[in-house]
Parts: sequence; C-alpha cells; structure tokens
Amino acid sequence: MKIKLQEIANLVGGKISGDGNLVISNLAKIDEAKNEELTFLYHPSYEKYFSSTKASAILVKTGFDKIRNDISYIEVDFPEKVFFTLIRNYFTPEFPLGGIDETAFVHPSAEIGEGTALGKNVVVSAGCKIGEKVKIFHNTVLSDNVEIGDGSLLFQNVSIRENCKVGKRAIIHPGTVIGSDGFGFNPDEKGVYQKIPQVGNVIIEDDVEIGANVTIDRASLGSTQIKSGVKIDNLVQIAHNVTVGRNTVISSQTGISGSTKIGKNCILAGQVGLVGHIEIADNTILLAQSGISKSIKKSGKYFGTPAKELSSALRLEAHLRSLPDYAERIKELESQVKTLREEIQKSNK
Repeated sequence: MKIKLQEIANLVGGKISGDGNLVISNLAKIDEAKNEELTFLYHPSYEKYFSSTKASAILVKTGFDKIRNDISYIEVDFPEKVFFTLIRNYFTPEFPLGGIDETAFVHPSAEIGEGTALGKNVVVSAGCKIGEKVKIFHNTVLSDNVEIGDGSLLFQNVSIRENCKVGKRAIIHPGTVIGSDGFGFNPDEKGVYQKIPQVGNVIIEDDVEIGANVTIDRASLGSTQIKSGVKIDNLVQIAHNVTVGRNTVISSQTGISGSTKIGKNCILAGQVGLVGHIEIADNTILLAQSGISKSIKKSGKYFGTPAKELSSALRLEAHLRSLPDYAERIKELESQVKTLREEIQKSNK
C-alpha cells in the first residue's frame, strides 16, 4: 500500500514538518524502520534509536525537538495511539476465505448466514446457527447447537462444544477449546473419584477476542460467562461457572478457578492465579504472578502471594530484601544489650 504522508496527517489530525507528498509504504518499529516507512516515538527508552533510524517519517509528540532534517515529522498528542489507528485503517490483515470448502461438513439442520465462509475440514454439527459474514478456518469443529454471531472470526483448529454461544465480532485464535468439561469430581465411599456431569455451557458475548490455546470450561450447571469486550491472551485457563466482566483484560498463563467472578474493566497480568468461589471488584489490577486467595472488594492494584494492596506489598518486599541487614543489626544490638547488662551487674556489686 502506498499512502502520502499528508493523507496520514489528515486522518489523525497531525501537523506535518517536512514533505507532505512523501509516500509511505509500510509501518515499522523505530529500530527496524527503512526508507519509505513510518515509525513512531513515544517512550523515552526508545529515544536512543532516533539518531540512527532509517525511517522516512516519524510520529512524535507535539513539541518534539526535531533535530534531524532528513526525516519528515507528524506531531500528535499520543503517537502510540495514532500509530495503532493507522495499522487498523491501512494495514489490518484481511484473512481471505470465501465460500464453503467441499471438504467441510454442514449438518442439514444447521443454519448458515449470508456471506459466511468455511475452510477445509470444518465441521458444523446439528442445530448450529452461524450468523452472517463469519469466517471459520480449517479443521475447526462446532458441536451440536453451537451459535456464532455475525462477523466473527474463528481460526484453525478451534473446538466449540455443544450448546455454547459466541457473540458478534468475536475473534478466536488457533487451538482454543470452548466448552470442555469443567473439572468436577467427587470421591465415593471407597475414595474413588467419580465424574460429576457438566451439563451447562459457555456464553461469550460480543467483541470478545480469545488468544491461542485458551481453555474455557463449560459450567456444571448454568453458564460460564465471558462478557462483552473481554480480551484474553494465549494459554489462559478459565474454569467452570466463572464470570468475567465487561472489558476485562487477561494476560497469558493466568488460571481462574471455578465459580469465581471477575468484575468489569479489570486487568489480570501474566501468571495470575485465583482460587475458586471468590469475587474481584470492578477496575481491579492484579499484577504478574499474584496469587489471589480471597475476594477483593475494593478496586486498586494488588500484588504478591497471597496478594496484597500494591503499596503494602511493595513495603513488605522491601523489608524482605533487607532481612540480611536486619539480622546483622539485631546481632549487633543483642551484643550491645549483653555488654550493658554485664556492666550493670558489675556496678551493682
């Protein structure tokens, strides 16, 4: 794609310093950019690349010191947000797929919306309802009575089990499994674990994106619920009867145990673990590798295992790192106390 710099500036409301007729063919990172490419600079840690970047143009914050005259500039208030806007407008992949491949299986009772495409070896089972302009890539399997909303995109090797529902404009990446059995077992009188049937489903609302190799368990009864706008990274486990609130973001390797309820607008960083049957307040941030052992009823930032409010966790961490120094100081104080006691005993004789 070839785009004039002036066209880009007009789209984002930026101010050009340099050649507005400059043609941009690609977007790139500042340390990798080449001729005819546009990059951006917003964080101080990347300023070291400014003097050496080979980009033809650069998005910078308003008022940036434009000391290089061999580069054209677009000044904006938030370069990183503008850069992502350009990616969405000009460089978003289209993931071409059209029609229904002859190797796909569609049960006669299934309903397929207008403009929907099915790739090789896709299975659409009895009672499924697929909306309009859906793309389902190769080897994906939909069990009985699955529903997929308009405009959704399911990549290769996705499995969605019976009675689960996916809303509009969902994106589900390769290898994800939705509606697998929840981890439900109960020991009998001999101590042998017997499987508890998992007869619920999973409901995923509109505008949800789910990464690769995610597992979302069906409810034992009722529904596991992923509310609208939720974004889930790769390798996340969500157990049965969990509810994830609207616009919450979950990073890789997080595990959420059964019947836990996550509020809206939360952030769960990488490798966060949550026990079952707890609630997390709206607008809560759980930092990486935190272990959540009880409900969090007040929004804020939390860290550690067990997790604590961030300022308390940081103070505790600072004290833990100082333990060797504390130990030496305690030994010194004990020695001083011993000496004082001996002096007092001598003076009392």
